[in-house]
Order: sequence, then C-alpha cells, then structure tokens
Amino acid sequence: MEQKQQELIVLITDDEQGILDLLESELRELDKNIKIIKTNNGYDALHKIQNGHIDFLISDVSMPDMNGKELYNRVKQIRPQLPIIMMTGFGYDPNHTILDLKKLGLKHVIAKPFDTNRLLTMIYEMMNQSDIL
Repeated sequence: MEQKQQELIVLITDDEQGILDLLESELRELDKNIKIIKTNNGYDALHKIQNGHIDFLISDVSMPDMNGKELYNRVKQIRPQLPIIMMTGFGYDPNHTILDLKKLGLKHVIAKPFDTNRLLTMIYEMMNQSDIL
C-alpha cells in the first residue's frame, strides 16, 4: 500500500506503550517510508513538535498529564497546519471531549480498536489535502 517515496514523520502519542508499539510496527509494515516517533505523554509530544520536524500527529484523547484536547489546542497555536488524528477508546464520551475538539476544528477521530489500514488511508488523505506528499 505504499503511496509515496519521501519519508513521512509521524508522531504518535498515547500513554499505553502497547498501543504505541503496535501502531509503530503495523504502520511501518504497511509503508516503509513512514518514520514513527513515539511519546507517552502530551508534554513530550508538544516538545517534539516545537523542536523537530513532524509531518503528522496521532494522539490519544485521554492521557493523564495533558489530555488530547489541551495538546490539540497547543499544537494548533504553534503549528496550525499540522494534520492531526485523535484516537479514542470511548464508546461514549461522557465529558464531550470529542464534541469539544470538533468545535475547535478537529476533523478526524478514530475509535480504538481500529484497522491500521484505515488509519493509514486517513493519513494519506489528510497529507494529500495538505499538499505535503
């Protein structure tokens, strides 16, 4: 399913190490041109976005230190064009976090567990819209 030749740097943030490792393995298997950077909290993710070259952010909504909503807000202040997909394990969103994020401009949410091929398709579509690929 490889679609491009240039390396795409994807930052994945989730407080569950198993999810980080699984996504890294599956995405690299599907597209050898993806470089995965992993963080297990929002503060590290924000630092990497501020200080490095990141093409794409995939973040969990629910994290203990800086939740996905706060991370989204901060990232959009410093890199408004950075494509972002939020992941959620909530079947029901009791705090309306997803709704709040959509009001802030988030367009792409994927519910765990999900098919990594579907996630990769979303990444390609968003990157093509951003003219980064």
